[in-house]
Amino acid sequence: MKTNEQLQKDVQDAIKWEPLLNAAEIGVTAKDGVITLTGVVDSYAKLLEVEDATKNVVGVKAVVEKIEIKFGTTFQKDDNEIAIAVINAFDWNWAVPKDRIKIKVENGWVTLEGEVRWHYQKEAAKKSVNNLLGVKGVKNIIKIKFETLDTIEKQDIERAILRNWSLGDKNIVVKVADNKVTLIGNVHSLYQKEAAERIAWNSPGVLIVDNELIVEYLL
Repeated sequence: MKTNEQLQKDVQDAIKWEPLLNAAEIGVTAKDGVITLTGVVDSYAKLLEVEDATKNVVGVKAVVEKIEIKFGTTFQKDDNEIAIAVINAFDWNWAVPKDRIKIKVENGWVTLEGEVRWHYQKEAAKKSVNNLLGVKGVKNIIKIKFETLDTIEKQDIERAILRNWSLGDKNIVVKVADNKVTLIGNVHSLYQKEAAERIAWNSPGVLIVDNELIVEYLL
């Protein structure tokens, strides 16, 4: 098991390794696998990059994010400009059913509402907003609503997990009740936990994924 000091250094090195972040001043503290991030960045995209770099470090069990976003004068946008940029971003993304999504912008925070048929459409809408200038955060409350509810095939999800290079040797239990999937077991990183959840969401008919996987770091 890594010491707190080793894990702290690994996370610091991972953040510095990312080209978008090598000049960012990010504070990192580690306590029993829980990483707390502090500091200031000048875009929401950089904040997400810090989180992703941290989650991919072996030994990280959870991330507490306390980073502030402070824009320079070049990146400042008012809410109307951000709303127009979101609409334009949706126009350029084939995966976003823009006629099903409502946009609200308040003090730089973008809220996405509406109903879509697939989880990937919900995620595509959020990703379209992440890199836009002036955005301080995204609240994605889009709901998934199928026109006809498919029966979830438990074995299909299990096979998909086994096919995944990072999850094939993990003992992940899949439980299905109505349109809810529950994932139970142990994985060795936050990356693996999130990868398993993405696979579950890809199954037709899924409305809820309860990810109960425990991150258990092993040497």
